[in-house]
Amino acid sequence: MPLTNRLKEMRARLGVNQQEMGALVGTSRQTISQIERGDYSPSVTLALKIAKTCGVTVEEVFDYTDDDA
Repeated sequence: MPLTNRLKEMRARLGVNQQEMGALVGTSRQTISQIERGDYSPSVTLALKIAKTCGVTVEEVFDYTDDDA
């Protein structure tokens, strides 16, 4: 799983649940849950919205590790 994230931690800092985070970034609670579990990689647009909502950079929320490296 090359893409990892700290979305759950960032969400906790904001004091919002998955439903509220989804509403803030224009997606569903289910999508937020899937991202947090690592089952879904968000689009660039959604990743940027999440980072902006959290007040951090995309790199602070998401980390990509190349399996071939």
